[in-house]
Amino acid sequence: MEKLRFKDLDISSEIQRAVEDMGFEEATPIQSLAIPHVLKGKDVTGQAQTGTGKTAAFGIPILEMVDPSERDLQAVILCPTRELAIQVAEELKKLSKYMKRVSVLPIYGGQPIDRQIKALKKGVQIIIGTPGRVMDHMRRGTLDMGKVKVLVLDEADEMLDMGFREDIEFVLDYIPDERQILLFSATMSPDILYITRRYQDDPEFLKVVPKELTVPETEQIYFEVKEKMKLDVLSRLLDISDFKLSLVFCNTKRRVDKLVSHLQIRGYAADGLHGDMSQRQRDSVMSKFRSGNIEILVATDVAARGIDVENVEAVFNYDVPNDDEYYVHRIGRTGRAGKTGIAYTFVSGKEVYQLRDIMRYTKTKIEQQQIPSISDVQEIKTTNFLEKIKRIINNEKLDKEVHMVEKMMAEDYSSVETAAALLRIVMEKSGNSPQASAEEFGDTGAGSGQVRFFINIGRKDRAKARDIIKAIADRTGLSSGSIGKIDVFDKFSFVEVPQASASEVISSMRGAKIKGRSVNMEPANKRS
Repeated sequence: MEKLRFKDLDISSEIQRAVEDMGFEEATPIQSLAIPHVLKGKDVTGQAQTGTGKTAAFGIPILEMVDPSERDLQAVILCPTRELAIQVAEELKKLSKYMKRVSVLPIYGGQPIDRQIKALKKGVQIIIGTPGRVMDHMRRGTLDMGKVKVLVLDEADEMLDMGFREDIEFVLDYIPDERQILLFSATMSPDILYITRRYQDDPEFLKVVPKELTVPETEQIYFEVKEKMKLDVLSRLLDISDFKLSLVFCNTKRRVDKLVSHLQIRGYAADGLHGDMSQRQRDSVMSKFRSGNIEILVATDVAARGIDVENVEAVFNYDVPNDDEYYVHRIGRTGRAGKTGIAYTFVSGKEVYQLRDIMRYTKTKIEQQQIPSISDVQEIKTTNFLEKIKRIINNEKLDKEVHMVEKMMAEDYSSVETAAALLRIVMEKSGNSPQASAEEFGDTGAGSGQVRFFINIGRKDRAKARDIIKAIADRTGLSSGSIGKIDVFDKFSFVEVPQASASEVISSMRGAKIKGRSVNMEPANKRS
């Protein structure tokens, strides 16, 4: 079926804003099917796989129906596991970001019940919980179901498989007769159909047929990366592999613009593609990408639809996609026409749960690897460079070049010295030399692998080390952990940054302000 854009759905401006912040540009099939029916107050039984956007399919209409002026419990969502309950609660909190006085609480076993009771007493409109713990609260009298308008059974088949049938029926028997029941399940077993017959009123049966979603030609790898390290890791992978064409996916338009800016500052031939661009702008960017004038295209999922470029060697999921189907569409952009491709996914914190859903959904193993260190990058680049030299020696005629080396030998320079000097020149020009950055800035008195900078701001300007770190991190994307020693004095400060990022730091900090004062940054003199 055709997917709907969220702006075409009858939802409030507050939720529209939250949806945009989360990077959703269009509804998934289950959302397109379910949201209109749920908003009309219909009971719904939805059949869809994990990772197809079920949470928003019931979460958005629930938030629309909740009365924020009433502190009574109005919606209950039952989940099979504490992990899923937490995940659903977090998504509902993101969706209700701009809705004042809407309270969402996850309740599950393994967490102190006293803490949950205290939170419930303050007044909660939506709870997300495991059946056993919800039933426990009901028996204690700490959960009043008398004003519940809607109840959701999320992953109902899994709850029944785990033996929660009696608990589910206990909860269902205690909610008001005038209520809406929504059931979502990957399968429609006899037990599921029994629940629908007994508790739902003329439900709408909605089904999203799963597609075959494997991409065997593509090698799939993921890295656990802190958010602030993503730019560094992306740069390292690009430097190691020197891909001719690569696609980088972000979940929001703002993320695309910010990442393109950072990549361009670092000297990469990058540009972006998203929904706020005119058709002429998009056509221009795509033309440059196809011709190789742009090597890195950063895009949102919707903007990337229809991209058909043969020689994309790598896809980077800078953000884990919000929809598992998007993951498949993304990595399908590489490994075409019988060629092998590679797909990297950056996973931060709890996004690892989303990645597990993707693996289940696609029936694909995504291999975890260690993030390459700066020294790994240097070693691989050097190895690749030497391999290139070997290929030229083995496959190309070098008569002219041999004659030039012989002239140097006639002047009493050995062939080894000549080759080493030429290597130094070429590697420095390509940025492969470990000494390049240090020589560019001279001896700044920094620690090993670092460059020390002077900044014309200090304690009298109310500047602290954290202000300097934040300014550098915001401008360059460097993680705070990669910024070295900082010394703050009355009228100036010193900061050490990695050699590999030194040029970018000094370039990016031009025009920067810290505590309202314009910053002047220059290489420090060697300590006396």
